Amino acid sequence: MGVARHKRPKELEDKSLEEILASHVGEFRSKRADWAAFEDAKIEGFKRAQHRFIGAGGSGKHNDPTVIPARNMTLSIMYVEPGQGNAAHTHEVEEVFFVLDGFLDVFVEDEDGRRLTKRLGKWDCISCPPGVIHGYENNSLERVYFQVMLGRAKPETMGYADEQLYERRGAHLAEKD
Repeated sequence: MGVARHKRPKELEDKSLEEILASHVGEFRSKRADWAAFEDAKIEGFKRAQHRFIGAGGSGKHNDPTVIPARNMTLSIMYVEPGQGNAAHTHEVEEVFFVLDGFLDVFVEDEDGRRLTKRLGKWDCISCPPGVIHGYENNSLERVYFQVMLGRAKPETMGYADEQLYERRGAHLAEKD
């Protein structure tokens, strides 16, 4: 018999192992591709699908019952077809992209528009520090799947570098899921 060396979080103190397992496992087959998870995903060149596993990620959506409750981070799987990506943006926390399958061109840029790009392949990752403008593009001929993690349970909505996108960054939250 083992001894738990750390206390459970308050909300799990009285939960059975069955209840904990049921609420803390995310199966891909139960996920639905959210093609409207981000405001820029409506724009050709930025279309992509998010599969949320832990927390809501940078989309700001928090109403998916299949999502594992987040404490200190979020985790999603992104699906991006060739020719698509996302708009340059920042977060108030660290964001990590970890490629699972395919190739992803990630970039960082400064406020003068200087951009550096690096191609990531399977099992490669980038950690984007808070406040650094970054994003990605799928410039390959194949689709890409990659994991996205953000360093907060409920991060703020993306801080788009583009002023017009920034002004309407939360509009997708008012629309039906």
